[in-house]
Amino acid sequence: MSQKGGNRGPEGQMEASIIRIPPHHYIHVLDQNTNIARVEIGPLTYIRQDNERVLFPPVRMTMVPPRHYCVVINPVARDDDKQVLFDQSGQAKLRHADLEIRLTQDPFPLYPGEEVQQDVTPLQIVYPDTALRLQALLDFEEEGGDKRVAGDEWLFEGPGTYIPRKEVVVLETIKATVIRENQAIRLRARKEGVDREGVRRVTGDEWLVSKVGAYLPGAHEEVIDIVNAFILTDKKALSVRALRPFKDAGGRDRRTGEEWLVTMDDREAHIPAVAEEVVGVVDVTTLSSRQYCVILDPVGSDGKPQLGQKRVVKGERSFFLQPGELLESGIQDVYVLSEEEGLVLRAVEAFNDTEERDEEEEEEEEGGQERAKRSRRSGILRRPGDRWMLRGPIEYVPPIAVEVALRRQALPLDENEGIYVRDIKTGKVRAVIGHTYMLTQDEELWQKELPPNVETLLASNLDPLADRSDRTRTGQGQPRDKTKVVSYRVPHNAAVQVYDYREKKARVLFGPELVMLGPDEQFTMLSLSGDKPKRANVIKAICLLLGPDFFTDVITIETADHARLQLQLSYNWHFDVKYPVDSADAAALFSVPDFVGDSCKAIASRVRGAVASVQFDDFHKNSNRIICSAVFGFDEKLAVRSNLRFNQNNLMISSVDIQSVEPVDQRTRDALQKSVQLAIEITTNSQEAAARHEAERLEQEARGKMERQRITDQAENEKARRELLELEALSAAVESTGAAKAEAQSRAEAARIQGEAAVNEAKLKAEAQKIEAEAELQRLAKAREQELSYKKQMDMLEVDKQKNLSQIESQRFSQLVESLGSDTLREIARAGPELQVKMLQALGLKSTLITDGSSPINLFTTANGLLGALSGQGQGERE
Repeated sequence: MSQKGGNRGPEGQMEASIIRIPPHHYIHVLDQNTNIARVEIGPLTYIRQDNERVLFPPVRMTMVPPRHYCVVINPVARDDDKQVLFDQSGQAKLRHADLEIRLTQDPFPLYPGEEVQQDVTPLQIVYPDTALRLQALLDFEEEGGDKRVAGDEWLFEGPGTYIPRKEVVVLETIKATVIRENQAIRLRARKEGVDREGVRRVTGDEWLVSKVGAYLPGAHEEVIDIVNAFILTDKKALSVRALRPFKDAGGRDRRTGEEWLVTMDDREAHIPAVAEEVVGVVDVTTLSSRQYCVILDPVGSDGKPQLGQKRVVKGERSFFLQPGELLESGIQDVYVLSEEEGLVLRAVEAFNDTEERDEEEEEEEEGGQERAKRSRRSGILRRPGDRWMLRGPIEYVPPIAVEVALRRQALPLDENEGIYVRDIKTGKVRAVIGHTYMLTQDEELWQKELPPNVETLLASNLDPLADRSDRTRTGQGQPRDKTKVVSYRVPHNAAVQVYDYREKKARVLFGPELVMLGPDEQFTMLSLSGDKPKRANVIKAICLLLGPDFFTDVITIETADHARLQLQLSYNWHFDVKYPVDSADAAALFSVPDFVGDSCKAIASRVRGAVASVQFDDFHKNSNRIICSAVFGFDEKLAVRSNLRFNQNNLMISSVDIQSVEPVDQRTRDALQKSVQLAIEITTNSQEAAARHEAERLEQEARGKMERQRITDQAENEKARRELLELEALSAAVESTGAAKAEAQSRAEAARIQGEAAVNEAKLKAEAQKIEAEAELQRLAKAREQELSYKKQMDMLEVDKQKNLSQIESQRFSQLVESLGSDTLREIARAGPELQVKMLQALGLKSTLITDGSSPINLFTTANGLLGALSGQGQGERE
């Protein structure tokens, strides 16, 4: 807190004439005549003059304790002896706008004009590994002779106590940076100078300090960052790029932009230099014995990348990719081929194939299949674009000039399976069926395209025989593999036609049979009529069912009297096929594309022609005969034939079923319905009359039977009534006899029961008394027994008690005797007579007898009646 002259304290104390100044206090007194202020220091009793004025009450002097300081502005001037200088008028000279730092000293007053700019402050302690960065504000010379120029910066390093100077300002406190193992600090020079290691540094220069311990930056150094070392292992390396030309830690000159790899072989921990830039951490590339890789732009032995080249590296091996190197397709597995595998190889550049191998090639001839082995020696010249096949078993790593085009797998084929193979050189397509086959380098799988309708039928799961009448189901299945040979199972009693477009021939196969199409063969699609009435192209089929089966058609006819009728006819049909079938008959089956529609149209025309010549009534009565004769015709004997044959495709119609006949005209339908109703009514009335007559006859028969039964029942009733009367008489007689007998028997029985009850009562009373007596006897016996037992136990307890008491007494006596000892007992026994003798001698008596006058005197024990005997007796009683 700054202190300066002014009005302080109460006005009364300042206006007093006598001012007492305590020790270590002072006041400022202003002489109003000369306008000069002076200092008065206590202890002092100051008498104020009239022309004087006290500027402030007594205040304590400024005391600076040890290891403290204060800053005074406008200090007084002092001579070489540290004495205050005064001018001619007696005013203390001041160094205006100057500062003075005062350290520990005796308490001092502030002269007029002096001010405390900074209160008493502890001196700053600079601890170890810390320093103060100082800057000179004025030119001065230190005690050691060093000259400082304004603007100079230097460090005051600890440990120590910093003594401030007015020419120096503290810019900051710098703490040492601790450098641990595998660490370094990056420094930058703020000003040209020499670092702590004696190296000349220019402004902006950067360097690393990696010595373990605490590092205190210099005054012209600043810490940019702490750099941690990259720990290198056998699995990790460091890719580094040079930012400017320099010499690395290994002593090699590096150019700007150059990249290199630092591995554990170089050093275990790498701290990037200031001229290095870490590109990244490179992981080790490890190849097993079944792996390889292709390196693009490999680094040569001179350390420079070979741009545009490749290098194959096989396992087992571990290595690091050098800067600029890349893996073409990563780590790849070695091609391990079994006997059923192969590789199609293609040369990307000309080279001499020096590998020795034995290859097995399969060659197929028209007459059969033959396997030939041939061995090719090394030294084959491969040109760019050449293709060849490498078969297993083998382990293969493709060289740089070879690329793997395809990996072949042998296709296992059953005798009913096959594939389409196309030669890419000639374009010829063939089918391979029934054996395991591997494509060669000049072959590929060929996809056979089929018409969409055929594809749909083959993909469906519909049975051509069982689902022939269900056209609502589509039966979508799995899509067909177009490279496999198209196969179709022909059901029993069916036929399929296959046409070879290359040979211009057709073949017909009869079921059950498995059809397998060649590369140039197609199925003959059947498009048949369906629905009622028949419509064209409703049914799509591959196989032709040979029947027997039926199809139904609806046709409209007109009679001679112009009655239009709608007939629903069902025809049974089959193909007249005799096994073995020759090729002409087999081809005739598929000569008519729509045999259903053609046959229905032919039969309908015959029926219309036959019905047009007859009246409606005749047709209504003889419809079956008219239709059958129209369809089948007559033979030489004018008899209706049994079937109708279509010679174009040997179709046989064996029978015709008239399912319904309905008039087309409404009036005809009403008339036909009226006649049918009338016929039904007549038939119903006749049946009703016959039923009525039969009911009346049955009623008469029932009445006769009922009358006869009534007479029979009356006779039986009278017979039963007579028997009832006889039984009632017998019952009355029995009743009267039984009443008397029952009364006598009841009395006798009552007397017998009463006597037996009295006897039983007496027996029970005797038994009760016997039981009571026995119970009382048992009670008394138990009581006596318990009493005896009690007495016995009490006696035993008493005996035990006496035994215990006697034992205790004997033990007490024996213990008493043992405690007294034999010598003590002997002395006690001798003490009685001797005492008596001594008493008599003391009394001067020869013999004395004392008696109470009532007890007789025993002269034998006279001595025992003396005082000794009495005392011995009393002692025995006490014991």
